Order: sequence, then C-alpha cells, then structure tokens
Amino acid sequence: MSKKIAVVLTNSFEDSEYTEPAKAFKEAGHTLTTIEKEKGKTVEGKQGEAKVEIDAGIDDVQPNEFDALFIPGGFSPDILRADDRFVNFVKEFMTDDKPVFAICHGPQLLITAETLDGRDATGYKSIQVDLKNAGANFHDKEVVVCQNQLVTSRTPEDLPAFTRESLKLLAN
Repeated sequence: MSKKIAVVLTNSFEDSEYTEPAKAFKEAGHTLTTIEKEKGKTVEGKQGEAKVEIDAGIDDVQPNEFDALFIPGGFSPDILRADDRFVNFVKEFMTDDKPVFAICHGPQLLITAETLDGRDATGYKSIQVDLKNAGANFHDKEVVVCQNQLVTSRTPEDLPAFTRESLKLLAN
C-alpha cells in the first residue's frame, strides 16, 4: 500500500541521504512531499550534487496528512530545528507513533522536539552526546529500529541498512 511521506528539508542537506532513500521510497510506490519554509523554493545539498524543489511550505501542511516522516541529515536538521513550526511538526509524528526515518544529523530535530527519552537511537558521531543527553539509549550501529516506529542511522555509509529498514516499516 502506497504511503505519503513528509520530508523536512532545507539547504545544506546531505545529498545522498536524501536522494538514495527518496529514490527507493518512490520505486516502492510511496509519495514524497518535500517541506520547507516556502513552497516552490529550490534547496541544494551541501555537496552541490542534488537540487530539490520544495512541494509545500510548513504552514500549508499538517502531520495528519502523512503516514510517515523522513529527515535527511547534513546541516538541514540543525537549521530547521531553530524554527518551532518544524519542531512541532516532527513532534506530532513521534507522539502519534507514525514511522520516522532520521539519518546522520536528522535526529537533531527529534532532540529539540524532546521525543527521544527512553528511545533506542543512533546518529552521526558529533551528536552522540546530544542523543544521550536527550535521554536516548545510544547504539553505535549502522541502523537502529525502535518500537517498530523510529529508524535512525549514522552516516551515508549506512544508507543501505537505513533504507532497507525504512521500507520494511512502510510495508506495514
């Protein structure tokens, strides 16, 4: 069954951490909606390899319109977490136990949303202490699946495992 996936994204996302899972999700029949501050804007990955046109502005969408949330890494999550609209958007997915896929620095949004206490998670090396301080049970593994809802990974090298586990959750 096709799922609607919200993707929160802004400039300086890690190119492959968006493009590879997005391609796999689309090939599996799922629909992605990229969300930033304003619709129609083009955002660029930090490697300069990927450009993404934004489908919707954050003020124009609600979490209940989507089945899952995807948070690519890079600097994008750190930029977005300074905006309460994105923090609240992300928090609703966690509160409602909807699938959430966050790779590399993606969990920074979950940290700011205060949704990781008691959760199993992983992330990029530079946010490991932040994850622990947020109450997460940190695991230094390529992919961590928590409560059949949250999928986290550390780096682009972990993309095959991250994508595989994310697709498994989307198949439910």
